[in-house]
Amino acid sequence: MTTMVSDTGALVGRQMLHLVRVPEKLLAIAIMPVSYLVIFGYLFGAAMSVPGGNYREYLMAGILAQTMLSGITSTGLGVADDLNGGLIDRLRALPITQTSVLLSRTVANVMTSAVSVAVMAAVGLLIGWKINTDFWHAAAGFGVLLLFGFAMSWLGVVIGLMLRTAEAITSVAFVIVLPVTFLSNAFIPLEGLPGWLRVVCSLNPMSWVVQATRELFGNPSGAGASAVAPTHPVAWAVGLSAALTVVFAALAVAAYRRESK
Repeated sequence: MTTMVSDTGALVGRQMLHLVRVPEKLLAIAIMPVSYLVIFGYLFGAAMSVPGGNYREYLMAGILAQTMLSGITSTGLGVADDLNGGLIDRLRALPITQTSVLLSRTVANVMTSAVSVAVMAAVGLLIGWKINTDFWHAAAGFGVLLLFGFAMSWLGVVIGLMLRTAEAITSVAFVIVLPVTFLSNAFIPLEGLPGWLRVVCSLNPMSWVVQATRELFGNPSGAGASAVAPTHPVAWAVGLSAALTVVFAALAVAAYRRESK
């Protein structure tokens, strides 16, 4: 265990150093969610009615969760680059814990996402978003988001190992991210949707993460919009992310071992 932690730390340091040397990657990661935040916040902010608050406060948790979900793409592309560039072959030849190769990729992705979240939070505060709870609830809200991002990073590793080409990874990630994001409560309150669609959106696990984050931030949540929504979204979001992490990590390790044969 100690060796794996040491190896993972060294590889995470390498990946973060690479990010410092190529800051354009971080800029690209931050620009898209900030653009969503500004465009949706101002374009739909005046038209959307949210019980208990304004639309920009409602929107913030959805944009942050979408950023975590989008980590599938960046992680998958990073794994594919490592495979096709021969880095993973070189790491296999070194006396290091092989699990640390995958773990470092997901940890580095979460650290990058944390930087992106910090940028978005600053922009959100500028356009009227507020956290209406105390420090510990706010920290728990960001923790729920990063835990969800960690689970999605493992899914990105699985996709990267299986597909290996940028075009295929981007296409598959798009097919996952788009419906999961928009068939949820990330951008719109569910009250005005048809009954069957409201049930679908309420059962979407993305909605649980968004709902939990809104609750911890003290932002308007539209709670009660559906009878099938979890009554304890924080517990459901944490349990969901933990379960997905275990499942996707196991699949990633299995795929990595097949690559090694």
